[in-house]
Amino acid sequence: MEVIETKEALTQALQHCRDSRISIGFVPTMGALHPGHISLVERCRKENGVVVVSIFVNPTQFNDQSDLANYPRTLEEDLYKLSSAGCDYVFAPSVEEMYPEEDTRVFDFGMLDKVMEGAYRPGHFNGVAQIVSRLFDAVQPDKAYFGEKDFQQLAIIRRMVAMMNDPIRIVGCPIVREADGLAMSSRNMRLTPEQRKNALEIAHTLLACREKIGCVPLGELKKWVVDRINHTPGLRTEYFDIVDRDSLQPVSEYKENALQACIAVYAGAVRLIDNIRL
Repeated sequence: MEVIETKEALTQALQHCRDSRISIGFVPTMGALHPGHISLVERCRKENGVVVVSIFVNPTQFNDQSDLANYPRTLEEDLYKLSSAGCDYVFAPSVEEMYPEEDTRVFDFGMLDKVMEGAYRPGHFNGVAQIVSRLFDAVQPDKAYFGEKDFQQLAIIRRMVAMMNDPIRIVGCPIVREADGLAMSSRNMRLTPEQRKNALEIAHTLLACREKIGCVPLGELKKWVVDRINHTPGLRTEYFDIVDRDSLQPVSEYKENALQACIAVYAGAVRLIDNIRL
């Protein structure tokens, strides 16, 4: 496994793949890798001749500077995990390498980025699009792999690729959960033992919501979910919505096989997201 820090060196390293028509798979990450990330790498390994993983904590997608400062950085441990998972190249650039000048591009995603994460984290998805588009330019992969835990982000990336008429195939991969059901996240390591225990209520409530779908009016169901989460010690719901899987717009009526429940919850100061297909 080779660690590369510049776009120029990455282009040179991957040239033989393009010359030989070897498929390039790409997994963009911000590091602090957990088994959810590794599952993406392992799927990428199965489906491609060469695997590239990026590790870059992107400043333009954080609208909370304390969140950026506190984001875990575990490069040496990450490199060990990636080597064990069969990664070929790790692209770990500096901020100056990725942003030699300010990125002033503004992406128009219609209503996709106006709800849920977009409503509560203004500018977040524009920052995501800025860095992912730059990473795609640097790697030029055939396929790129993203986890479905960031359900809205996955929709945004797919829209961005379509807007740019890019031939990259975006592959969504299922949420990986801890044995007790908590969605894996780099932020989980910031939870205290008590917060970690209470955070299980997020997944439990989403599962209970799925059991009630079609039996309870959606307005009542949304209120029930928020009340149940907020009555759990140490948890506070930022948003919960039931949306159309394609448009991501809130719905008021039950539609079979077309709905996704998405939630963001604070456990103390740690912000956790999760979702489930209804």
